[in-house]
Amino acid sequence: MQGAAFRILSLMYTISVGVPMDAEKYDYITTERRGTQGELVVVRLNRPEVLNAFNTGMATELEAVFRRYSSDAGLRVVILTGEGGRAFCTGADLKERQGMSDADWRVQHQLFERMFLEIKNFPQPVIAAVEGYALAGGLELALMADLIVASESARFGLSEIRRGILPGGGGLQNLPRAIGIRRAKELIYTGRIIDAQEALQWGMVNRVVPAGQALACALDVAAEIVESAPIPVRLAKVAIDRGTGVDFDTGYRLDLALYEVTVGTEDRREGVAAYNEKRKPQWRNR
Repeated sequence: MQGAAFRILSLMYTISVGVPMDAEKYDYITTERRGTQGELVVVRLNRPEVLNAFNTGMATELEAVFRRYSSDAGLRVVILTGEGGRAFCTGADLKERQGMSDADWRVQHQLFERMFLEIKNFPQPVIAAVEGYALAGGLELALMADLIVASESARFGLSEIRRGILPGGGGLQNLPRAIGIRRAKELIYTGRIIDAQEALQWGMVNRVVPAGQALACALDVAAEIVESAPIPVRLAKVAIDRGTGVDFDTGYRLDLALYEVTVGTEDRREGVAAYNEKRKPQWRNR
């Protein structure tokens, strides 16, 4: 195997065989544990000099860190953001892709696909905190999160069609689900960029805050989520993500099956006791 495909697979192998996944070991992202018990993690895309465009290395690190955190029982929320104020992420690094063969391109994109799905299928809530541009694969990255908090500086668009290719990071599925089919078709067909207020009006983002405040707002939202019982939060994510893709009756059966799981938990009994005793519940995650 030659060229970029070999380099991609070599980097993936390095991660998989056990390079320590501490924050200081990353080349393209940073991680920061937050919260009184480390229940929050902030993951930052750390290539501000190229507007946080993701290359092979960043995608490999993102896939690995989300996979690692997926089994962390003490983690409740991940916040994904970009370093610097100019951009959340502008998608794949096209300079790295310049001159790639079709085969190398496809190998790299398979890595990108796994990265996107690790975020989409992460068992805990993920919040994207967006400052500046979220374009192409960068918008697709944000759309993989459960919630999006945007600053007034944020700009959103799927520009792939102007580069001769389709969005390949779930945008063709996530955007219509977020803003409706006709609006999504307009943005996808034209590659038009919209501002934060229009994104809010269309339902793409949850909140718009002053420039520089997206992460602070995301942390506030995360703190609210942490106050809720952890097992129902995880199960609600499953019910919503899986149930909205099927008919109502099938989705409702899924709801009830997951509801039954919560009935037998210690946290359900604790929640009822805390309510009756007029105190704050002490969740045990079991």
